[in-house]
Parts: sequence; C-alpha cells; structure tokens
Amino acid sequence: MPLPLIALFIAAFAFGTTEFVIAGALPQVAQGLGVSVPASGYLVSGYALGIAIGGPLLTLATHGLSRKTLLLGLTVAFTLGQVACALAPDFASMLGLRVTVAVAHGAYFGVAMVVAVGLVREEQRGMAVALILSGLTVSNVIGVPVGTAIGNIWGWRATFWVMGGLGVVAIAAIATLVPAATGSAKRPAGLAHEVRALGRQQVWTSLIIMVMLMIGQFGPFTYIAPMLSEVTGLSQAWVPWVLLLNGVGATIGVFLGGRLADWKLMPSLITMLALQALMLAAIYAVSPYPLPMVAAITLWGGLNFAIGTPIQTRILSWTADAPSLASSLIPSGFNVGIALAASLGAAVLSAGYGYRALPLLGTAAMLVAVAVALVSYLLERSRNQSPPLPVPAE
Repeated sequence: MPLPLIALFIAAFAFGTTEFVIAGALPQVAQGLGVSVPASGYLVSGYALGIAIGGPLLTLATHGLSRKTLLLGLTVAFTLGQVACALAPDFASMLGLRVTVAVAHGAYFGVAMVVAVGLVREEQRGMAVALILSGLTVSNVIGVPVGTAIGNIWGWRATFWVMGGLGVVAIAAIATLVPAATGSAKRPAGLAHEVRALGRQQVWTSLIIMVMLMIGQFGPFTYIAPMLSEVTGLSQAWVPWVLLLNGVGATIGVFLGGRLADWKLMPSLITMLALQALMLAAIYAVSPYPLPMVAAITLWGGLNFAIGTPIQTRILSWTADAPSLASSLIPSGFNVGIALAASLGAAVLSAGYGYRALPLLGTAAMLVAVAVALVSYLLERSRNQSPPLPVPAE
C-alpha cells in the first residue's frame, strides 16, 4: 500500500482512540469535573452527535478546499482539541470541546476515504478503505487500553496530553507523505449534484444496510459486559479479555472485508450479511456456555468489520463523481445506527426480555439487511448499471 495511506491510518487511529478512550476514563473524568458518571455519559453521546450532524455540514462548508489542506486542518483541530480537553476547567467546556473534535472527526473520515480510494487502482479500493477503517479497530485493540492505563496511572488529563502528541505525529505524517496533488475536484460537483448522487439506489440502500449492521453489532455490544457476566457467567475480570478477542477479530475482519470487496463486492456482502444473521442466532444459542460464547464473540467481531468495508467501498464507488457529501455521511450513518441500536436494546430490556434476547434483535436487523442488499443487487444487474467515473482532482 502507498505510504500516504499509512499517514491517513495514523490520523484515523488517533481519532478512533479519542472517541472510545473516554469510556475507560469516564469515572475519573466525572470526578475531576465534578459531575456524576451518568451526566458524564453526555461526553460520549455528544461526540456521536458531533460526528453525525457536524461532520457532513463541515464537509459541505469546506467543499472547495484542497483535500490535503483540509486533512491537515482537521488533524490540527484534533490536536488542539486534545490539548484543550487536557486543560478543560469544567464539564461544560469539556463537552463543547469534545463535540468540536467530533465534527472534525466526521469530516476527516469522509475526506480520508475519498483520498484513499483516489490513491490506488480501482481493484485496490476495498483494501484502501479497509486500511483507513482499521484505524478504528486498532484504536480499540491498542489505543483505548493504553490510553486508559495512562489515565489510571497519571490521571485522565494525561491521556489527552498523550493524544495531543499523537496528533502531532499525524500532522507530520500527512504533511510529509500525502501528495500535494491530492486536491479538490477541478469542477466542484455542487450541492444539487451531491444530493442527486444520494438518490442512486446503491447509495441509500447501502446506508440502510449500514444502519442495520450497527443495530446487529451495537444492540448486543452496548450491553456485552452484563450479558457476559449475567448470562454466560463469566467474572468481571474476564470481560476485558473477551473484548480484546473481539477487537482482534475485528482487525482481521476489516482486511478480509477489503479483500472480498476488491474481489466480488456484492456477492461477498450478501453472503457475509447472511452469515452474520446466523452468527447472532448462534450467540443467542451458546450464550450460557463460556467457551462457545467467547469463540462466537470473536467471530462476530470479525464479521462486523468485514461487512463494514464493502458497504463503504460501495458508497464511495457509486458517488465517485460527487463524493463530498456522501463520504461524510458514512461516519454519520454509523453513529446514527449506534444511537438507534442502543435505544432499541434499551427498549428490549425495558420490555423484560433480558440480555439474552439482544442477539435476536441483531438477527432480525441482519435479515432486513440481507433482503435490502439482495434487491439492490438484482436491480443493479437487471438495469446493467455501473458506477460513475471519478471527477479529476487538481
């Protein structure tokens, strides 16, 4: 893979770590800022909303900028945001800073995906998307545990200082390795054309599949700790190790998904969605048994991220002539799905069905995704449609 993709990966790793590390430090942050732990949870939901809403708006506002300039600006904003979080005097300022960084996060991944697929040949697009997406999975496997450990030893503010240092590394990598020719389109697509591109059935059906995937993933994953302890009978000490295995599976899966997306995108996607429905049903069946449950959770993590890569590749392929708005909607779609998954999971639990029922919620979502993907693919084949050509960059 080209060196510029490594630079984009480093920044993706930094953004992913700062999004998720807050969960490990939440009690310390709450105590340090003088709020309750439930109130500090708004630092998580506020970040998700910043990505989902602010990311696309910022992408549209910066439509005419060179993509390298925009990538550098967003990474600088990330770095300054980490330093500011480390110095935050109260909860309100911390929340505002987190939302600001999240807006940069949402715009970054949209732009980085477009740049990544433009740096490689068409048959390598899936792997390019996979490498950027792997920044998120590796951040969960390495960045979050290390960041949490730093916070436990030296205090939560130290975590943000270290994240600021990582941001400096990302800035240097992008400035040095990403070519200056990575620019905006010679002929800006314009808002009307960007919106029309979203009307292509391959785009909006992919967004539906993405939301269903997040329900299948985060419906159970949001409550994975109590499920493992109360249903499977594992002690709390074993839960982080199971999550680590899930993260390892996810890291492997994201590259597997990249290979499959470059091979046969839609047949691979439909097959994996069906396998994920079966895997969630298997999690329901084996949830009372520790060893089968741990194996299922690991495979489930691999499938989750293997599926995510071809979905994003498909959106980028079918909006190649108007990529700005659509690409920024990719992280938005993920975060809307995460929020919806947590709410549906809470509704299932409030209805009295228990943690074991959550994988069945995921199974239902994946079956919807299979149906949508199959209909979309059949329509595409029957109409003999092919993706648009990319707009040349400056």
